[in-house]
Amino acid sequence: MPEGPYETGQEERFQAAPSEMHAVLDAAEQLESAAERALPLKHGYREMRMVIYLMRCHLAGRLVTSAALAAASGMAFATAMRGINDMWKRGLIVKRARTATGRSFSLHPSADLLARWQDYAVRMREVLTTNDLIDTDEDEEPASAVALSGPPPPRVVPPPAVLETKLALGKSIRFLVHADPTFTAMNALRKQFEMIFGVEIRSRALSIDRLRAEVIDNGRLKRSKYDIVACDLPWFGEMAQRGLLLPLDDLIGDGGGDLADFHPEALASSRYMGVQYGVPIMTTAEILVYRKDLFADAGLKPPATASEMLAAARALHRPEAGLSGIAWNGGRGTPIGHTFIMILGAFGQAVVDLRRRQRGYDAEHVRGEQMRPMFLTGAARETAEYLMELKDYSPPNILEMAWYDRAITYAQGKAACAYSHSLLASLFELNETSPAFRRTGYLPHPVGPRGRPIAPLGGYALAIPANLDPGRVDDVWVALQSLTSPSAAKLYATNGSLAFPRFSVGADPEVRAMSPMIAAVEEMAQNGLLQMWPRPPIPEISEIIAITGEEIHDLLSGDRSVEPVLANIQNRVDALMRANGHY
Repeated sequence: MPEGPYETGQEERFQAAPSEMHAVLDAAEQLESAAERALPLKHGYREMRMVIYLMRCHLAGRLVTSAALAAASGMAFATAMRGINDMWKRGLIVKRARTATGRSFSLHPSADLLARWQDYAVRMREVLTTNDLIDTDEDEEPASAVALSGPPPPRVVPPPAVLETKLALGKSIRFLVHADPTFTAMNALRKQFEMIFGVEIRSRALSIDRLRAEVIDNGRLKRSKYDIVACDLPWFGEMAQRGLLLPLDDLIGDGGGDLADFHPEALASSRYMGVQYGVPIMTTAEILVYRKDLFADAGLKPPATASEMLAAARALHRPEAGLSGIAWNGGRGTPIGHTFIMILGAFGQAVVDLRRRQRGYDAEHVRGEQMRPMFLTGAARETAEYLMELKDYSPPNILEMAWYDRAITYAQGKAACAYSHSLLASLFELNETSPAFRRTGYLPHPVGPRGRPIAPLGGYALAIPANLDPGRVDDVWVALQSLTSPSAAKLYATNGSLAFPRFSVGADPEVRAMSPMIAAVEEMAQNGLLQMWPRPPIPEISEIIAITGEEIHDLLSGDRSVEPVLANIQNRVDALMRANGHY
């Protein structure tokens, strides 16, 4: 049986689109019925009824047969079949073979029909809003500012269409993924994607450290157990150097989609030595979230520097009232290792001696002396001292906290600020009971004396194992493109994941209306603040993070002092780099 939080043994109710889309479908059906009853109209093949039925089933992941669609039309069977055939010839319906004989078909809305329906939905919402038939929030960005008679807005991303030919992968396609909101959303959409692919989906979801180990273990097999694996962006150097992932450049060159729509730093993170090994499915910014109401009540301005952050945390720290100044990753090993190197980036220093460029460092082409560790620097010492002081204004269990812990602490109103991934903003942005709901501000990392504003980039990309059966590669690549498409990314967003790597999805007005965090992070991206270099995708990055996390945890536990700890990190990482022959 697959592992991870997906395998509950219970059927999960599928929610394929925002409630707004379903409301539009209901209204369209009601208006059509009212028109038939009240107006002497000739509707011919009653295409609107068939379109509504097709859309309902598509959004619910249900297959539609010709007989079912004919029945839904309300017409005589022969007349309905002529109408269905006419819609197919005009490219509104996709007929996909259900069996090897090709005698049985399922019917689906085409990509063209989905795009047209999305435009219709926007226009219909404008009509209903204009006539006060639906309520909108005063602060909500309108789905369309275009006149009803003008062209539809191009930036609304439609739902994903089915593949015109089922994947030739036997009974199933096999995934190895991370247990986080994006992949949880993907699992909730399992029924939808099974319909899109025409095959069953089998997935295994693991925690971050177990996932890395499983990708490596799978690579040692003669044939991969998985068709697609999810990799944390900093792993690509290690995985590519080990030869565990299939290079994608040839597949991309054969028509692999519009890479210009991806955040460039996310694409760069899934390359190694100029070769693309992954396609981003989720990007998240490591940012500072803060309670705007608490800051305003205390007369504090949003912190731009580390000293301002310390002052704010000190002023807002009220443990007697159950409120800490700030929450962050303090758990031993990987959690606090990430915290240290990301704050080190905001203090102006990379973990190894990367070549400087205008916006930070070049993390893509790292060789030789550039692999030397940089823990005996002024910025590293200032980072350690900053964390030691920050600990005084943090929750009592700060040295046990990891990613979800810090976000949940903030969401529950137990911390005034948090260093947190934008990925986890759904814990308070989509939860009206959270004290932080619609009271949260978003900032890049407060900078140290030598630093510049930065929002370190994290996330995952999908990759194909190098030892996958060659006969499966072409169809797996088709599936990977579908899973990382703008339409799929919008589905993940509307099902609880507020982290996506595509500009088109961030610009979609329906997505932006979900949370003010989305616009804030997109603005950081446009201003060049989302950067990959704090966690450069070099082969040893996971070990560097682990070493740093062990030593810094000892420092904050009070067992050791700053200089010996930083010297120990430097020596351990230096020995690692020398053993691997980098210099």
